[in-house]
Amino acid sequence: MKSLWQQTRSFPPAARLLMANQFAINLAFYMLMPYLAAHLSGGVGLAAWAVGLVLGVRNFSQQGMFLIGGTLADRFGYKAPIMAGCLLRTVGFGLLGWVDNLPALIAASAATGFAGALFNPAVRAYLAAESGERRVDAFATFNVYYQAGMLLGPLVGLALLAADFRLVCTASAAIFAALTVLQARSLPARRGAATGSGPQNVLAQWRTVVANRPFLLFATAMTGSYVLTFQVYLALPLAAAKALGSGGTWATSGLFVVSAVVAVVAQLRLTSWAKEKWSGAQALVRGLATMGLAFLPLALTPNDAPAAVLSALVAAVALLAAGSAIVYPFEMDTVVTLCGNRLVATHYGLYSTVSGLGITLGNLATGALWDFATRHHALWLTWSALTVTGLGCAASVGALVRSGRLAVREEPRLAVA
Repeated sequence: MKSLWQQTRSFPPAARLLMANQFAINLAFYMLMPYLAAHLSGGVGLAAWAVGLVLGVRNFSQQGMFLIGGTLADRFGYKAPIMAGCLLRTVGFGLLGWVDNLPALIAASAATGFAGALFNPAVRAYLAAESGERRVDAFATFNVYYQAGMLLGPLVGLALLAADFRLVCTASAAIFAALTVLQARSLPARRGAATGSGPQNVLAQWRTVVANRPFLLFATAMTGSYVLTFQVYLALPLAAAKALGSGGTWATSGLFVVSAVVAVVAQLRLTSWAKEKWSGAQALVRGLATMGLAFLPLALTPNDAPAAVLSALVAAVALLAAGSAIVYPFEMDTVVTLCGNRLVATHYGLYSTVSGLGITLGNLATGALWDFATRHHALWLTWSALTVTGLGCAASVGALVRSGRLAVREEPRLAVA
């Protein structure tokens, strides 16, 4: 913790505020979202299809609108979308606890999703601009706060849920309201670097981003890594339930804790180590390979040995989290490098949209393969396919590097004040 505090203090005040802001955003979000489906089905009495609709609208309004949020951030500055997103989450989360009809719930869910699309690209672009040459360091530290919020949020939400779900929603909304005020009072206005050709209209912004072929190739190559990361929500819980039966729920909760703890505890050390040992490109390639190899223990583990499966699940989650921690800061830095520090938020927005689409398609493929493998008693097929996905991502990024299309900036060693 001392190292984290020292590292945080080494950044400008605005960057420190963005890190604290992200911790609070994730704390408030994960206080509520893990328990929303149960509230909608049990407390409100919605049918399963209606619960799926409400949750799907939230996901679509975020993933599908990242490009809009990034575009607005580049046109109007980073502060306004961050404030607007926090304010919109205040309203949306407040409504989720107090309305009980489907149209209002859909509107509240859409508001919470679009809020994320507003502030996510703006926060990352702001952090990249504020940290300058220390972007890799900044994003590594940022990820610690991000993961810490994910770790503590469900625990706080569970404690509040013992009283009432409305209390959870009210507390989450109150955090976002406080963040809105905090950004208004303390976050300096910040714009990205000028494009060099004067103000652009929206279509011109989008044409500029879409014409950035190296960026699009990188975004496509990295998509598989997001599919792998999402397996903490899909294939790994399915494996826990299949091997452990009713104990699978507790095992899944434990896997989430392991993932977050690895990221929180090891992020700065892994980033420092990677910067000392490897170039930025090597860190990306080897981190992606690690993410793929994380699923290999499960492919080699007998399905009829619950203790062995549980051990393999823990190993998979730990390796997946470690690989992701290695990749993330270099990945975020590479996006800025590939866009030449121009229209950074728009690039981040499109990057997130491409990743979201990849997650959707990847999950469909993973789910279909899981069903096929289950019917044929060959779950190793699923794990092998995920391993190949990670190694394929690593090979694709490596090919981009060798072709000269991926310029990964070399960074100095991690500086700790």
